[in-house]
Amino acid sequence: MENQNPIHVFATWKVKEGQVENVLDILKTLHDESIKENGNLFYKVHQSNSDANTILLFEGYVSEDAITEHRNSSYFQELVLGQIVPLLDNREIVLATPIAYL
Repeated sequence: MENQNPIHVFATWKVKEGQVENVLDILKTLHDESIKENGNLFYKVHQSNSDANTILLFEGYVSEDAITEHRNSSYFQELVLGQIVPLLDNREIVLATPIAYL
């Protein structure tokens, strides 16, 4: 049964030295495409105050299916897997469900 609660994605990317501007340029396009998706609630990009090479993504989707649709999109495949991942030293992703009463 599909989860009816929204799902949030917390992604931490450690960018290779000298590549952060390239990653941020690609992320602009990824952001603009992602927020057009029917299942997307928001897509926020952050840069660590203590380490400019650490990028944090905070994304919201209406369901797990919406995340799957996002990951299967041609621009995700091309931009994230094809262009960004090779520029990263590390990539961690956590899917979380907001707790409504907190």
